[in-house]
Formats: sequence, structure tokens, C-alpha cells
Amino acid sequence: MNIAPSGPGIVMVLDCADGPRLAEFWSATLNYPITRQVEQFTILRPVDDADPRPQLILQQVPEPKGVKNRMHMDLHVGDVEGEVSRLLGIGARKVQEQPNCLGDYCWYLLADPEGNEFCVAPA
Repeated sequence: MNIAPSGPGIVMVLDCADGPRLAEFWSATLNYPITRQVEQFTILRPVDDADPRPQLILQQVPEPKGVKNRMHMDLHVGDVEGEVSRLLGIGARKVQEQPNCLGDYCWYLLADPEGNEFCVAPA
């Protein structure tokens, strides 16, 4: 019996103004190497091909970000406060000063250097 997923793989594509610059931020954030630059696309992927996390492609576009993202990434980590501090140190900013909470489960809403929102939450 084959229990391998039969559906399509997921690749996340993020529009941006400066692909190479934003690739440095997301490479450090996800611990993904920058694997290729093809025209307006910068491709980041996990080091290990067996890693189930999706690739991230940064697509340089001429128009600026307009409003809140319709889709965003959540980074699930062991040490939320430590990871938020690390990400702030490499160029992220807090969108809200206080975390969002549902009961005891709390997460932070951050933005990358171009204003794309993402959350940092407990694993």
C-alpha cells in the first residue's frame, strides 16, 4: 500500500520589489540557501531534498505592496521570544507590539523588510 502524498507539491511565491535583498532576509529566517536567480525570480529551498517544507520563490514585480497579505506564513518555533528577537535583528519589524493570544497560545505578527506579514508562533 502506497501512502505517499499523491497531490501537487507546494511552492510559496512572494512578490517583492527587490528579490535579491529580500532573499537574504528569508534565507536567514528559514535557514534556506539561495539556490538560483532566474530573471526576476530568486529561488530558496531547504538544504535537504527530503525536507518537506515548501520552496520559496521571490518574484520581483514593479508594483508596490498594497494592503494586508491575503495569505501569510506562520513560523512555528520552540522559543517564540528568542526567534522574534533574532528576526528583529535581521530586519523584521513588529506589526503589533503585543502578541495575539487565544487562551495561553500566543504568537507575534511581524513583517519582513518589504512589509509582508508573517507570524511567529509556538511549535
